[in-house]
Parts: sequence; structure tokens; C-alpha cells
Amino acid sequence: MTDLPEYVKRNRSSWDEWAGEYVDAGRRNWATPEPTWGIWGVPESQVGMFPADLEGKDAIELGCGTAYGSAWMARRGAKPVGIDNSEAQLATARELQREHGIEFPLLHGNAEQVPLPDESFDFALSEYGASIWADPYKWIPEAARLLRPGGRLSFLVNAPLLILAVPEHEGEPADERLKRPYFGMHRVEWPDDDSVEFHLPHGELIALLRDTGFDVEGLVEIQPPEGSTTTYDFVTLDWARQWPSEEVWLAGKRG
Repeated sequence: MTDLPEYVKRNRSSWDEWAGEYVDAGRRNWATPEPTWGIWGVPESQVGMFPADLEGKDAIELGCGTAYGSAWMARRGAKPVGIDNSEAQLATARELQREHGIEFPLLHGNAEQVPLPDESFDFALSEYGASIWADPYKWIPEAARLLRPGGRLSFLVNAPLLILAVPEHEGEPADERLKRPYFGMHRVEWPDDDSVEFHLPHGELIALLRDTGFDVEGLVEIQPPEGSTTTYDFVTLDWARQWPSEEVWLAGKRG
């Protein structure tokens, strides 16, 4: 662990501690045939994280956690690999692999430096994995390295507007006041825990994707359906129905 960046070490420690809180959610998602995404559980049919055809495709989930995203890909005929920074999260993923009889490689490591060859994959996925817990200036170029020309990248993150509107302390939901600057947004730390998140303004993220060989194919700003629920306390349904709390980026690697 000594050669890892300090924020990777901090996030590893945090997620090893939090892993037990995500076992039940992982088990539910593994048992659900239709993917649902993000904190509001919006169906894949409304989000479009996956390409239309995954049959026979080599896929990687960057920051896989309990690896339900990889399980959903495997059920669609893909050949997934999952990598995660937390060994405790991967222990849950391996247990769920055994329960469901679905096997695919799981790697313990930093998604900013994946120990696999260039152009190994057709599709890369991240839902609140590397997409917010790794530095985008490292993990997005790494995703580009791993993808073949014509490959696709899909990732789900908190919308920047939510990050601007969330108070500093846990248990206080986003309101209608901006708490931090939009310009210069990158590394975000919260006083109530020792983890480190990363969030970029839209313009910087578009420039980064283009500079690393991607064309932006879509940006889905998620509005949860009426009656949606979440277990998280940093945003209310009323807020998320008015402003985007989550967004999905879809990009293709240029040939």
C-alpha cells in the first residue's frame, strides 16, 4: 500500500470500513435481473448505461464494489472483469458470485493503474466507483488505454449542482443555496469522514474526455420518477425532481 497515492489509501481504508453497510444492497442488485442505477434506482431503460449489445464483449467495471454491474453484464453475454480498491467489498462480491453461480475475475487494485494490457476491452463501466473515488485526470486516461478503438465508456456520478448545494456535515440535505465554488472544482473532502471524492465541472470533464480520445455521445441528467425513494440523506426527492442529483456520461473512444 506504500506506493499508492494518499487519497487512494484513505479511500481504501474508508471503504473497507463501510463495506458491511453495502452487503444487503449488493445482494438485492445481484438478485435483480433488470439493472437499476444510482441512489434512486432508476431503470436501465431510462438511463441507458449499457450498449445495446454486450454479447461476447470484453468489459471492465472500474470500482466495481460488490460487482453487481459486472453480474448484469455477464447475464447479457459480456465477459466482465471487476477491479476495486476495497478488499472487503470484493469479499462480498466473491460471496455473491458463489451464491449466483456467476464467475468472472475480480482484481484488488487502484482503477487509475489497472494491471492489464492496452486495448483489452470493448466497454468500461463505472457507477459511483472510480467515477467519483479516483482522480478523473488519472482514471479516464486509464479507461482510454484499456479500451479498443470504437469502445464505449459509461459512468454515473453526482451532478455538480448537487455537490455545490450539499452542506458540509452528514445528515443535512442539499438545499437551494450554493455552498462552494463551481470553478476549480476537483478534489472534494467532507469533514465528517476521511474519504476523498473527485468532481469536475462539465466543461472540464468534456475537455478531459476529448483530450484522452473520447467523443461525448450523451449526458443523461437523471430526474427520478415520482414516488422514488433513497436510503441516502444528502438529497431529498423534492430537490432531485427539480435539479439533477445524478448524471450519466456516455462516451466512445475514437478509432
